[in-house]
Amino acid sequence: MEHDYSIAELKHLATEIRKDTLRSITAAGSGHPGGSLSAADIMTALYFQVANLKTPTDPDRDRIFWSKGHIAPLLYTLLAYKGFFPREELITLRKFGSRLQGHPKKDSPPGVETSTGSLGQGLSVAVGCAYAARYDHSPVRVWCLNGDGELQEGQIWEALMAGAHFKLDNLCTIIDNNGLQIDGKVADVMDLGDLAAKVRAFGWHVIEIDGHDMQQCVNALEEAKTVKGQPTAIIAHTIKGKGVSFMEDQAGWHGKAPSQDELAQALRELDGEEGE
Repeated sequence: MEHDYSIAELKHLATEIRKDTLRSITAAGSGHPGGSLSAADIMTALYFQVANLKTPTDPDRDRIFWSKGHIAPLLYTLLAYKGFFPREELITLRKFGSRLQGHPKKDSPPGVETSTGSLGQGLSVAVGCAYAARYDHSPVRVWCLNGDGELQEGQIWEALMAGAHFKLDNLCTIIDNNGLQIDGKVADVMDLGDLAAKVRAFGWHVIEIDGHDMQQCVNALEEAKTVKGQPTAIIAHTIKGKGVSFMEDQAGWHGKAPSQDELAQALRELDGEEGE
């Protein structure tokens, strides 16, 4: 492990990150809370326990690409908690002149590795980065966060094929498998079928986990670092809007900001979950 947080500490951190993510979306009046909440646990584990990410400019840092760039509020909160920019700036999300745009822009703020938001492209970027790192004999590991709805894009499967062909064992994709996308259930829009079997058939090492079990998140990310000869895909089974009762498993919260009253309820629920 790169760091030494206890599982309890990581769970607490993920709760605080969820709360500040929701605060920033509410202040903006727009944003994407559903997927931000579903991915919060495994991305907290990655940023604070597993990835080599001491500074945003270290040439040997791990590269983390957010292919589902619309959940930028979570990304920004994680980077602020890493100390890459002031937490006070989170409240400027989507404001005119802010560095915190609705979709990530490279280096704005520090720690954003590439501009994302057009779904389907991030894994290709990650494949290219992993190939370059191996060519340079670099210790860099490459991580990519994808959404399950995003896997309906054909380019994803080209990237999966390339990653396996080049045996990029320094590459791991994390699939936030929350079952919902902007238009409803993924299974209704374009069913992915047996996702694990499909990704495995493309030549990837597949790990399936409960994406809200922090120990499973840490273990899966650590396992990915040990795999040789093929890239790894972690399929994290998650709940959209996790931790907030009225958001959980609701496609309507894909891209809608809570009101001040809804935020207050959400914060109370997250605090209550923390106390359980």
